[in-house]
This record gives sequence, structure tokens and C-alpha cells, in this order.
Amino acid sequence: MGKTYERMDGRLRTFIEAQPLFFTATAPLSEQGTVNLSPKGLTGSFAVLDERTVAYLDFAGSTAETIAHLRENGRITLMWCAFQGPPNIVRVHGRGEPVFRDDPRFEELLGHFATIDPASHGLRAIIVVTAELIRDSCGYAVPYMSYDEDRDLHGRRFAREDDASLSAYFTKKEHIATSLDGLPGLPLPLPPSTV
Repeated sequence: MGKTYERMDGRLRTFIEAQPLFFTATAPLSEQGTVNLSPKGLTGSFAVLDERTVAYLDFAGSTAETIAHLRENGRITLMWCAFQGPPNIVRVHGRGEPVFRDDPRFEELLGHFATIDPASHGLRAIIVVTAELIRDSCGYAVPYMSYDEDRDLHGRRFAREDDASLSAYFTKKEHIATSLDGLPGLPLPLPPSTV
């Protein structure tokens, strides 16, 4: 049923890159902390950097739990499910890091996402994940569902923001600079965007 892989290449990479949706899971070190599970989509916002490293664009949202957990302990799991075609689930367990807009690596990493306009989505960071364990499983119980298209609501909402208004928006939100569990989240104010 399940198999462990040394790297993301060939069939595995093709499967991951073809999925329009994936999930991220993180948690703080505290036993009383909140486990966070988030769906991620938007065509062009995910990239395989090499056989053991992936990245995705972290856009404006109502909290910054993933960023807070990664800043505290780095643990993250990404999961893809086949909602069409042969059943399959792939999980990448690894260490993640938020690369913020003022990081010298930011611009080079952004070059991996040429098919999406990050400025129209309130780009906060690029999350880079280095795989420690790569596994797949059958996915026999995952239902068939069709992908029609990306929603345009996120882009329409955040395209009207500039750096100053986006920082003001994040500052007003309760769980952006500080997580639900009181951990440091997104550093504010946002550094100027290079995009």
C-alpha cells in the first residue's frame, strides 16, 4: 500500500505538480497549542525546487499560524490527494521556513513562480520546505471531485492593496503578528515589496 521515497522525481513529482490543491499541517511545541491545517491552491503558487525541496507562496489571510509554527519549530507536513484519476495520497514531512520579503533569497525564490502575479494576492512570504520523509498511500477512500477553476475572489480582494494598506490590514487582524497561541507570527510592518 504505502511506499517511502528518497526524493520527489519522476511519477511522484508529476503527480504533485498536477494537483490544484494541497494541504499544510503545522503545530506548536506546546501540548495545549492549536494544530493548524490549511488548504492551499491558486495555480502557479507552488513549485518543486529540487528533488527534496518545495516552496509555495504565502498570501494574505486571516491568521499566520503556519508562519508562527515554522518560526518556533520548523515542523510541517504537506499532503496532496488525487481527486481525479488513479487513487493516491502523497505526504511530505519536513522542515519549513518562511522566507520574508526582506530576505536576500526572496527575489531568487520568487523566480520559481513566474505564472502567477503575487502582487495581486498580498504576498507575505515564501514557505520553503525541505523533505525529511516522503510517503504515498492508496487514497482508496478519497472521493472523485472535479476541478473547475481557481476562484478569483482572493486576487480581486487583495489586488487593491499597496504595501502600506496591506500592513495596516495585517496590523488590525488579531492573529497575524501573534498566533492563536501567542507565538510570534508575521513580522510587521511588512518590508516593501519587490514585485
